[in-house]
Amino acid sequence: MPSSKQKNLTGPYACIQALYWMYFAAIMSFSGFFLLDGGFSNTQIGIIAAAAGIISALLQPVLASYADRPDSPSLKKLIQIFYMIQLLLGVGLFFSRSLILTGLLYGISIALLQLLTPFINALGMESINQGQQLNFGLARGMGSVAYAIICYVLGIITVKAGAGSIPASVIILTFFTLGCLILFPFVKTQGTSGSKASGNSLANPLLFFRKYKHFSLVLIGCIFIYLSHVLLNNFNFQIAQGKGGGSSEMGTASAIAAMCELPTLFLFGYIIKKIRCDILIRIAGIFFVLKSLGTLLAPGISVYYGVQILQMLGWGLMTAASVYYVNTVMEPEDAIKGQAYFTMTYTLGCVIGSFLGGVLIDFAGVNSMLIFATVSAFFGALIVFIFAEHTS
Repeated sequence: MPSSKQKNLTGPYACIQALYWMYFAAIMSFSGFFLLDGGFSNTQIGIIAAAAGIISALLQPVLASYADRPDSPSLKKLIQIFYMIQLLLGVGLFFSRSLILTGLLYGISIALLQLLTPFINALGMESINQGQQLNFGLARGMGSVAYAIICYVLGIITVKAGAGSIPASVIILTFFTLGCLILFPFVKTQGTSGSKASGNSLANPLLFFRKYKHFSLVLIGCIFIYLSHVLLNNFNFQIAQGKGGGSSEMGTASAIAAMCELPTLFLFGYIIKKIRCDILIRIAGIFFVLKSLGTLLAPGISVYYGVQILQMLGWGLMTAASVYYVNTVMEPEDAIKGQAYFTMTYTLGCVIGSFLGGVLIDFAGVNSMLIFATVSAFFGALIVFIFAEHTS
């Protein structure tokens, strides 16, 4: 039930989002730097990330169903448990000197990172449902600010302190996050009919795809779009090297991209009132193509930095517009299911992109990987452009 005393939780929740996206940056954006330094090949890095994505995709519905049970711990407690596991993984990575152990621990860290995403988001949405004041868009925007800052800072630190600074950063961030979670006021409520409907709906995927044929095709298009996005992000260290830079330049590029998301996230409430969400996801698809193509054609680091501006109307726009699009084209009883399937398109993009990216770089080079990313983004954007349904 909603709380009798309404609180403004935007600030505390923004801290949780900010620390999560710092953790995301340390684990994902610097995975190439850390694992290459540890003796892994690009193909092996791709296999680790792909295996982690598969594990995450398999566990996510199971854990979500468990979280919906009345006798399960609260979202807050579950997130705290996840972070305690991450703390142990970070310590293990810091002291590991074994190639196999390092790969195993890092893979589990990536899987845990992906598992946390829906739980972090659900914590905010459930707080709103309980009657608390919380500006979700603003809090998520602060996550992008934090991502930009940590990418830039870690880019500098890794040059001076080496790969060991990555697990050290994860350990520090985890301690801060646990502190914020302890202070965040949250009490578990009883499951709603909406959660039950979601569980029943997810048990019948074929019926869903038959009912929403156009939406299902849009999902396929988004898999190709996110595949391109993952190739550019998971292998951004290798891309920066190909443009004549290193970990510092990679961190700067990631920071620029994250900062460029902010205007879109902060102004989206105004944007959605002026432009239909089906048009917005089409625009986002076009800008994913432009960013992939711009990255391929960039002759050096300076132009590579400039290409990051395209993140504003690519990832930044798709992140918000896709949520509105799902809620518009779905019937109320299918809305949660639609959001779940849209999230899974990114997971599938991660799995395919993580594996293919490493193989393509090892056997054909960075430019071949970028050509593939551009073609994938174009194919996905074309599908979305054709099949996205007109929304009111």
